[in-house]
Amino acid sequence: MAISSGASAGLNEQLRLQMLKFATLQLRDPTLAEDAVQEAMLGAFRYADSFNGKAAYKTWVFAILKHKIADELRKRQKLATVSELNDEDDQQFEEKLFNQNGRWHKQERPQRWSSPDDSLEDERFWQIFEACLNGLPASQGRVFMMREFVGLESSEICAELALTVSNLNVLLYRARLRLRACLENRWQQQGDCAC
Repeated sequence: MAISSGASAGLNEQLRLQMLKFATLQLRDPTLAEDAVQEAMLGAFRYADSFNGKAAYKTWVFAILKHKIADELRKRQKLATVSELNDEDDQQFEEKLFNQNGRWHKQERPQRWSSPDDSLEDERFWQIFEACLNGLPASQGRVFMMREFVGLESSEICAELALTVSNLNVLLYRARLRLRACLENRWQQQGDCAC
């Protein structure tokens, strides 16, 4: 089935906007983000012959973008504040989940997912995941993306953001807690389906 040039242009623009959002979150500079996206799309166009179809086109282009972002983050050193580490919202969030002994409150314990592998194949799951990721505090979302999506090592993230390893671990821990809670509330309680 062939895609018309108008539909193809619309799909490419939608992909570009998704890439730009991702790059802006990571680089914190709209100009650098736009440059990274343009370089990634140009690279995808330039090396289209090497695309073998083993992965989705979007996945392949995002992989190129991730490498561009990782290169940019490694290239520059920037100081960042860690004032959000003691954020009152995070403390209230953790108090909601855990008692004074550090144990889960009964109603907040993680739920067993009925079919986690099937969830990964469901497009609605990824829409909800993206919404949950966008709902994270900026510092948590950024380090989570740097670690899990871009694939930077802890030492690289710490150098880029002027964090200690323990500060990074706190941010990642809090990001994962919030993502788990959000996914359970928005995905699991719907019965793994887009009802």
